[in-house]
Amino acid sequence: MNSTQLPWWKSGIIYQVYPRSFKDSNGDGIGDLQGIISKLDYLAWLGIDVIWISPIYPSPMADFGYDVSDYVDINPIFGSLEDFDALIAETSIRQIKVVLDLVPNHTSDQHPWFIESRSSRDNPKRDWYIWA
Repeated sequence: MNSTQLPWWKSGIIYQVYPRSFKDSNGDGIGDLQGIISKLDYLAWLGIDVIWISPIYPSPMADFGYDVSDYVDINPIFGSLEDFDALIAETSIRQIKVVLDLVPNHTSDQHPWFIESRSSRDNPKRDWYIWA
């Protein structure tokens, strides 16, 4: 990058994908990673540089994925880790970057950190949450 070229996150065209309603590939009524993959040629044709994907982590879906119960997996309603790997491979072929919507300040009441935090007033993770 030369001194006059802006970094990609400042100059690129970013397209947000809300997976749940973007493209359903298997007919269950919920968009998924394979659905995103199936539209990558179109997104590339639009000239986008980056897709920003709303949360796809496991979640009880009380807040449509923003209530994360596991930060290191994919919610089965959206696909699998293998589907995610395929998405990354396919976006790389098209020189499209991927940004995941990471929400570290929101966890589900089913997340292990939350469960441990509420287990006792003396728990080391007790102050990871604000208790009223």
